Amino acid sequence: MSIHSMRKTYTMGGLSEKDVDSDPLVQFQRWFGEAELADLPDWVEINAMTVSTSTRSGAVSSRILLLKGIENGRFLFYTNYLSAKGEDLADNPVASLCFYWPHLQRQVRVEGKVTKTSRQQSEDYFHSRPRESQLGANVSEQSTVVTADQLDARMKELQQTFEGKEVPCPEHWGGYAVEPMKIEFWQGRPSRLHDRILYQRDVGNWNIVRLAP
Repeated sequence: MSIHSMRKTYTMGGLSEKDVDSDPLVQFQRWFGEAELADLPDWVEINAMTVSTSTRSGAVSSRILLLKGIENGRFLFYTNYLSAKGEDLADNPVASLCFYWPHLQRQVRVEGKVTKTSRQQSEDYFHSRPRESQLGANVSEQSTVVTADQLDARMKELQQTFEGKEVPCPEHWGGYAVEPMKIEFWQGRPSRLHDRILYQRDVGNWNIVRLAP
């Protein structure tokens, strides 16, 4: 497969360190709001992000998850703690997040330390989800080998078990909070001279620098 001729020209604007907010979380929310306001198909999920984790030995894995909020300066997502990503984070509690908004020719990278959210916060979010999603979280032993028939049978079993009842939040399901140490904002520009503005945490403050593209 040869795809070397596939390329786009980036012409939608630039990004100056003089124009960004001194707080990267404010800058992120500004960009997120602009991405959200764009006229896009319903299937586009602005809060989709690539979450990369690794073991201490250096084995890296990535997957797409959904950002579910920013609280107390931390990026939140929810998942199965016994999944492959959960095992990575138990072994090596750091992660990288990457948001890509091609309609604005922008991306944001976040690197930081990861901790679990409180049990109460995890359960509150769990019970805000659609009922079928709650059942699905109980059905799936994420990242284990299974057949489609086994999943369907387990789903039917739990639908009957919890009919008319509250679906419990599994102990192995909950939230993670990423406390950013670095946040980089990338804006595409012509001639591949892209703008890269990096915020680095330094004793409670944020230093802002420009990186070569």
